[in-house]
Amino acid sequence: NMVIFRENMEDLYAGIEWKQGTPEAKKVIDFLNNEMGQSLSYDTGIGVKPISIENTKNIVRAAIRYCIDNKRTSVTIMHKGNIMKFTEGAFRDWAYQTAKEEFAQHTITEDELWSTYNGKIPAGKIVIKDRIADAMFQMVLLRPDEFDVIVTPNLNGDYISDALAAQVGGLGMAPGANIGDDAAVFEATHGTAPKYANQDKVNPSSLILSGEMMLRFLGWKEAADLVIKGLEKTIQQKRVTYDLERQMEGATLLKCSEFGQAVAGNM
Repeated sequence: NMVIFRENMEDLYAGIEWKQGTPEAKKVIDFLNNEMGQSLSYDTGIGVKPISIENTKNIVRAAIRYCIDNKRTSVTIMHKGNIMKFTEGAFRDWAYQTAKEEFAQHTITEDELWSTYNGKIPAGKIVIKDRIADAMFQMVLLRPDEFDVIVTPNLNGDYISDALAAQVGGLGMAPGANIGDDAAVFEATHGTAPKYANQDKVNPSSLILSGEMMLRFLGWKEAADLVIKGLEKTIQQKRVTYDLERQMEGATLLKCSEFGQAVAGNM
């Protein structure tokens, strides 16, 4: 049951890039080659990977606060800082800095967990640790119990969220939200999926669970708990849509609308 906090404003997804062969790309390559000592060829497309202190601290702050509010036990910083030292490495360093400076009374590092507490998380404490992104993909498969809340730059978050969705049945089971300081938008992680329009076929659980997240965000815990109860009971009854039916022996295939009615009935 992992929760991913994915920075959603920058990284390679900032959209700062130039197509190969354009005057803009040539200008950037000229600058990098002539002023910065690089040796890029002119058949190169260019993209910029910004990672800022402010946005990093914002997402890490949100992840740790979520841990505190929901009594979770750890935050794992997912990064490729061993290679991209001044972007993803900085993300890791700023994340640790945020935990130390703003949440010292709530957090301990993984080193402290073993040196001071003999590997046992003390009551009321959250372990802050980090893992290299590529290694983490196999770790979440082999040792999922070691991960709780994950905080990560944008691109890594896109990758790991889909990988983790596969472990719980696919994108049809994975809710999502874009949460800012003043507003929040809750949506399915799978997008609009237009090829399935008007077929009454696909799994609505991603949307249902996104609604559950919204209710919980608003403080309507009892309503959110009812949604979870209805969804869990329906799946336990093996009354599911096609994406889950093909993975479950003895399941009953339901249409999208029938599944929604079953969930409502089980609330």
